[in-house]
Amino acid sequence: MSWASRRRTSYALGVIIFFLVVIGGPLAYWYFSIPASCTDGIQNQGETKPDRGGPCPLLDTSALSPASILWTRAFRVRDGSYNAVAYIQNQNINAGVTQVAYRFGLYDANNVLVAEKIGMTPLMPSTITPVFSGAVDTGNRVVTHAYFEFTEPLKWQRLSDTSTMLSIHDTTLSDEATVPRVEATVTNTSVKKLSHLIFIVTIFDPAGNAFAASQTAVDSLEAATSSPITFTWPDPFRVPAGRVDIRAVTAPAAF
Repeated sequence: MSWASRRRTSYALGVIIFFLVVIGGPLAYWYFSIPASCTDGIQNQGETKPDRGGPCPLLDTSALSPASILWTRAFRVRDGSYNAVAYIQNQNINAGVTQVAYRFGLYDANNVLVAEKIGMTPLMPSTITPVFSGAVDTGNRVVTHAYFEFTEPLKWQRLSDTSTMLSIHDTTLSDEATVPRVEATVTNTSVKKLSHLIFIVTIFDPAGNAFAASQTAVDSLEAATSSPITFTWPDPFRVPAGRVDIRAVTAPAAF
């Protein structure tokens, strides 16, 4: 290479280095120092959809299993009053919904809408979330079946299941032929206080068919402490009980 060629090459390299320092330096600083945005409407920073997946708390639904409604029932409490329950299964690990609107529809034998109830519920990660609506007034109408639906899209987030921190034990069922009563003890096995705890009990007959349900709440439970929980019904059970299923419903926690 001649002296002139070497000089031209050195000059070109100098120009390239100048632009890398003057322009590339600020770009690199911006790229590595500006916090990631999950609200810019752009698919970037490893997101699988705009503002979904990657480092964002909201998740891409196309990468998740949909929530499935295992069953929905309406249980007579006394004439004109029913409890409605739905079991919702979420198979996604570390993915849940903080709150979603729902609707129960209660129907008679002619498929005529007797009553409906709306509410909000979380969907806990990787478990079954029971949804309960109590004391649904149906007047003098008899309910034969119920329907459950979500009334808005599910906003999936990266969440953990706080209900696993609760241990339910010492469950007893008594007075089935008079005023049925279920008693149990719940223990907070975590190292922090848990608040706004909901407990839903479902009673199944020996064949595995649900025929009664109820709900109770505990305002708060300190770490490593226990509390009794009680469920009651005003009228005797019309069928024998085979299994008692108590499930906790807690707000999922963000990572």
